[in-house]
Amino acid sequence: MPDPYTPSPNVAALRESATIAVSARARALRAQGRPVIDLGAGEPDAPTPPFVCDAAAEAVANGATRYTAVEGLPALRAVIAAEAVERSGGRLALDAGNVTVSTGTKQSLFNACFSLLGPGDELLVPTPGWTSYYEIAGLARARAVAVRGEEARSLKVTPAALAAAATAQTRALVLNSPCNPTGAVYDAAELRAILDLARARGWWVIADEIYRHIAYGGGPAPSALEVATPEDRLVVVDGVAKAYAMTGWRIGWAIAPSGVARAMTALQSHTTSNAATVSQYAALAALTRREESGRAIAAMLEQLAARRAGAMAILRDAGVPFIEPAGAFYLFLRVPGDPAAEPGSAFAARLLEEREVAIVPGAAFGTPEWVRISFAAPTDQVLEGVRRTVGLLREWV
Repeated sequence: MPDPYTPSPNVAALRESATIAVSARARALRAQGRPVIDLGAGEPDAPTPPFVCDAAAEAVANGATRYTAVEGLPALRAVIAAEAVERSGGRLALDAGNVTVSTGTKQSLFNACFSLLGPGDELLVPTPGWTSYYEIAGLARARAVAVRGEEARSLKVTPAALAAAATAQTRALVLNSPCNPTGAVYDAAELRAILDLARARGWWVIADEIYRHIAYGGGPAPSALEVATPEDRLVVVDGVAKAYAMTGWRIGWAIAPSGVARAMTALQSHTTSNAATVSQYAALAALTRREESGRAIAAMLEQLAARRAGAMAILRDAGVPFIEPAGAFYLFLRVPGDPAAEPGSAFAARLLEEREVAIVPGAAFGTPEWVRISFAAPTDQVLEGVRRTVGLLREWV
């Protein structure tokens, strides 16, 4: 049947999510009977903690099947705000009115960008950066400006680099720590320096902290809230997906000045309305039952740390250059070749078809000469997948 559809200008320039595309291709090959090792996924392989599932079942039994307020359950928003105040050392006056709960952190980021940016505005994106930042900026009719980090600094950006990339149209920057795809973590001093620059220039900072609890330095990664002042134009985005192994529950949130929070809530009222009610009760259990959550996070981190160590040992022994991840669950590797020819994409395609290992090409993150490997998969698959990657790299050069 012919398809008469012509894309609207709203979506004509959109590109499919590379991470989702890789997972879809891996599933298709598995359906053909091929034993593909999927190291492209951006989610933990740990199960959601049983107490969270039990809390959800109890909520349903108690009738939690109807709409909530668009911005989320008051109790959930209050817990999120209280934890943010605690993280700020009491310097920030925040309450439930500063929190909007959404259908996943991706929606929270979309809400923030759509509420802060418009035609002609520019969003500075430290690069490599998560693929959706660039696309979401475009949906808001703004322009994403890639700011490349230095390899010697784990591909993190500096205030000087951000200032050099800025123009009169710069309105905001997005800061992801721990970073997807590199696993790099900005320390408190680095966060403060970037916030200082943004405050001096009148920019908004959207801090994506979804991986904050997945860090390997003995505790959560530093948060922008820990160094922020009331004068900073700051929106912090977080959720339960990664740390609590709750990707499919689809709960994220934004902590923002009240005016921004109201704008995001109004926007959400005309798109998705409230996040799933039962998922909000599950998130409330995850956030309030700290001792149980702490044990679950610690167990997951122990497993991830072991995989990280094993995978890095293989790469080091082979002399493969990579960014050592201080957080998240990714390894970022450089593939030899001309960046203009996107060697990472060619390498990832060949690795999947010939070695049956799925990884994500770095072009998705603005760095075409790199690839991302997730170690959020069973340990034997991670180690075997990295070995196969090294084997193809030896042929590649």
